[in-house]
Amino acid sequence: MNRWRTHHCGQLTEKNIGDDVTLIGWLHNKRNLGSLLFLDLRDNYGLTQIVLHENQSFFESAKNTRVESVIQVTGHVRAREGGINSKLSTGKIEIIAEVFHIESTSEILPFPISHNTKQEGEETRLTYRYLDLRTEKMHFNILFRSKVIKYIRDKMFELGFYEFNTPILTSSSPEGARDFVVPSRLHPGKFYALPQAPQQFKQLLMCSGFDKYFQIAPCFRDEDPRADRAPGEFYQLDVEMCFVTQDEVFDVMENLIQGLFQNKEFSSKKIISLEKFDPSYQKKNRIFPCIPWKTSMENYGNDKPDLRFDLPMISVYEIFQNSTVPFFQDAYQKQHLIRALQIPKGGQQSRKFFDDLQNTAKNLGLAGLPWVSFKDNEWKGSVAKILTSEEKENLKSCFALQNDDALIFIMGENKSQTLSMGGKLRVEIAKQLHLIPADVWAFAWIVDFPMFEWNEEDQKIDFSHNPFSMPQGGLSVMATKNPLEILAFQYDLVCNGIELCSGAIRNHRRDIMKKAFEIAGYSEQDLENKFGALWNAFSYGAPPHGGMAPGIDRMIMLLLDEPNIREVIAFPLNQKAQDLLMNAPSEISAKQMKDVHVRIKE
Repeated sequence: MNRWRTHHCGQLTEKNIGDDVTLIGWLHNKRNLGSLLFLDLRDNYGLTQIVLHENQSFFESAKNTRVESVIQVTGHVRAREGGINSKLSTGKIEIIAEVFHIESTSEILPFPISHNTKQEGEETRLTYRYLDLRTEKMHFNILFRSKVIKYIRDKMFELGFYEFNTPILTSSSPEGARDFVVPSRLHPGKFYALPQAPQQFKQLLMCSGFDKYFQIAPCFRDEDPRADRAPGEFYQLDVEMCFVTQDEVFDVMENLIQGLFQNKEFSSKKIISLEKFDPSYQKKNRIFPCIPWKTSMENYGNDKPDLRFDLPMISVYEIFQNSTVPFFQDAYQKQHLIRALQIPKGGQQSRKFFDDLQNTAKNLGLAGLPWVSFKDNEWKGSVAKILTSEEKENLKSCFALQNDDALIFIMGENKSQTLSMGGKLRVEIAKQLHLIPADVWAFAWIVDFPMFEWNEEDQKIDFSHNPFSMPQGGLSVMATKNPLEILAFQYDLVCNGIELCSGAIRNHRRDIMKKAFEIAGYSEQDLENKFGALWNAFSYGAPPHGGMAPGIDRMIMLLLDEPNIREVIAFPLNQKAQDLLMNAPSEISAKQMKDVHVRIKE
């Protein structure tokens, strides 16, 4: 192949027996049997076993070489005399070394690379990330990431999209998170911002006459990290299309997502059918179901429900309109939320199970957790004796209760907070009862997001999801409807309780844009100042357009079943948004600060 090697370390098979070869790589492991020394040589492609005899001149040198040193070996391929390793592609052969050369030595390792069964602390792993990436798991994850991105890129071209690149240095724009800002040297007192997303640029590309755009786009947001969100920067598949409806955007994304998540190279899980959801939102060839945002919030307590299991929270408010149970009666009269969650075979659980649920509910912020179970027309539980016969029959009918089913009641004054807490309790119950299948994908579109929401802190109406979205009903509803009741052509794709992407059919008309921002407290001058490029472009024949942006890191995290997003990124920041490898953020010199007209305020 070249002066360093004739083959890769994962390339040799029985077909090469008798060949003279040269390999180079990292000394992965060594086994000293006295008169024989076995070395495992590793490169990006695999492992090959090397055999050295004690009468060879380089035997002592090889014996004393530390693991992870880079060595080059020339030798003769033969069939293994010892046990065959069926786990390796090279497991039936070995190389008898004739030349042994140490190209680069390794210091004592801060943690083992071979047989690394103990997960090191994050600080150590990220400080020595180049070593951490040599471990089998991390090396696999990063190569897997590359293959997924290639699949996505190839698929987008296949679907007729063109790849464009948008600027990294741009202007600050209110996108919902804090900007990373870059001071300008040539323009004192002015700053660039790193894009939180290419939102405005991709809309401008549509205004420029391009029909289908995509980009594997870096995005920068100065926000707090969490398990499924990388701090600082992340990558998304940015997509935009002209002259499309919401359904047509769904068609494209379902084609991509179904192909990716059902590809045997990436996953063995199956996409499950979820036909039970609102049939008015179904389309004959729709792969993923559509769930209205309001339904998702009321039934599951959030807008990214895990639908691998059922357990919706169902309203039982009307059942208790004449209740004599004090807390049900009080909740009904004060119009508090009263919902129930059905636990299949919950009656088979011990009293301790329900006591523990009470404690969990209280830790979440719920006042209590009344419960009943039903079996052979007998009712048991904390409120079984005080419910009327009519209430029991209504509950039985409402939930089509089966033997041993149980109901827990979720109540609270603040409806949104109570639903949120109930949603968390729903997931906790599913985990405890092992109701979540590990081998399936449950995808759904969350649709009909509210255009606006009430900002309690500022006592004003704000955009709830995306200010660039088209309201359902256009300009007419903006003038005639309560803003908090206006729905938008906005949508999220969720999978197994994780939001994969958000998107919208965009607002492409200045008159609608002006009215929408006016409702949210922005003047026309604000529009020109903050979104000048879009505002001006919309006056020169802007096409109807829409799109979305799935998170690359998050999709790979799901495909690999990794609980933490940093496990699928080559060089991530830590939980404090620090790069321990490159020592960033770091101080800069006084001259550098002077050049960009910046000084530190004491």
